[in-house]
Amino acid sequence: MPDELIGLTAIALDAHIRSGDVTPTEAVGAAIKRITETEPVVNALTTRCFERALAQAKTLEETVRRGGQWPPLAGIPFVVKDNVDVGHVRTSGGSLLLGDRTPPRSDRPIAHLEENGGIPIAKSNLSELGGANTTNSIFGATRNPWDPRLTAGGSSGGSAAALASGQVWLAHGNDVGGSLRTPASFCGVVGLRPTFGRVARRAMSDAFDTIFVDGPMARNVADAAFMLDAMTGADPIDPLSMPSPADAFLDAARKPAPPQRIAISPDLGCVPVGGAVRRAFDAFTSRLSVETSRIDERTPDFKDFWRHALAIRGASYVANWGAFWPQSAAHFTKDVQSDIRRGLSQSGQALAEAQRARADLYRRVILFFRSYDVLICPTAPVQPFPVEEPWPRIIDDQKLESYVDWIAITYLWSMTGCPVLTVPVGFAEDGLPFGVQIVGPPRSEHALLRTGAWIEGVFGRMTTPHLHEFASDAPHA
Repeated sequence: MPDELIGLTAIALDAHIRSGDVTPTEAVGAAIKRITETEPVVNALTTRCFERALAQAKTLEETVRRGGQWPPLAGIPFVVKDNVDVGHVRTSGGSLLLGDRTPPRSDRPIAHLEENGGIPIAKSNLSELGGANTTNSIFGATRNPWDPRLTAGGSSGGSAAALASGQVWLAHGNDVGGSLRTPASFCGVVGLRPTFGRVARRAMSDAFDTIFVDGPMARNVADAAFMLDAMTGADPIDPLSMPSPADAFLDAARKPAPPQRIAISPDLGCVPVGGAVRRAFDAFTSRLSVETSRIDERTPDFKDFWRHALAIRGASYVANWGAFWPQSAAHFTKDVQSDIRRGLSQSGQALAEAQRARADLYRRVILFFRSYDVLICPTAPVQPFPVEEPWPRIIDDQKLESYVDWIAITYLWSMTGCPVLTVPVGFAEDGLPFGVQIVGPPRSEHALLRTGAWIEGVFGRMTTPHLHEFASDAPHA
């Protein structure tokens, strides 16, 4: 039974629990078994909270036995990125800077999920204070379930790898420059970056930050929508948070529909993209053209904005980590140190220009989406690379200057406030998953989920890698 349960979708598992065929305790047990089998290969998790999960499952079962109703998630286990708190479970942040901390309660995005019947079973690995390759000085590197020699992407790479290897049915992540999306593409799962405010966040140093968001990850579009419904809701701790919408996101995902007008772009007109990705995207576009003729190659004007994005990133890092600088500088990676130094050294005029440029970009994007319902582009400019490499240094014969340059194709969208859904659409020529970003105007998650479900129907869903093909004692960092 455990192996059979792991192969179910989250929605199918939910139905089995409600019918009485499966108990939450059995679901937690199946996840524990799969985690135990696969962790030596993928190293996706940091801290396991199995006893806590089993206790939650039994409490929920007893509540229903006494006449209570099943909550929306009905006891489905999930993993939580290790920069967000789960009550009475260690939070590491993947950094020695933060030390060992065991919080008394869960942060709001996780508390919402728990209140709706979700059961945290483990914390998932992440990049060390920034970056898009999941590795850190405490837990080492998370490996791609499709090929453990390669990276799972980051910074929510532990969550993506846990899903792709069948450890859990749902996963929490968060996103600044592509942290929900890049690992989703590398691991062949679905990641949704919502509009800021859609999911209430933890208490943050900068409560009015409009770039950091929490969101769902899952193995298919409907499961991601199912989880998003359980994550939303306003909370005073996040002044930008908004109430849950009247219409369920899952209802949208259950009604696949092609958009009336689709824009596509292989590179947003300004981002270096590798040949393998271009060829995979061309194949995707050709297949999509068979299904609809409503496609134009168009993109908003992103040119010359990247330097402004880096200025805003620098200011954000100072806001969030300045209290640790310079006395704890040694605990930051060299790449993150460069972000902080940029933020401290840039002029007020440079930051003001960056904020004005961001406002201008936002207006251009809004005008663009008056002509198109969605824009589709690659999620990452390269395919998964060796896990030992922190980031690709050259793409399409263009030398990259910093560790964030390679994720510009996702980061630029973070600056616009637009929701973005990453969906796997098959395999590139290297035999590894390839995913695309579906972008819409702010607060258009329902439309994105309809589009994503339609694309999923055209291209099919990913399967879970057969990790038993790899040695159980496969090395990891």
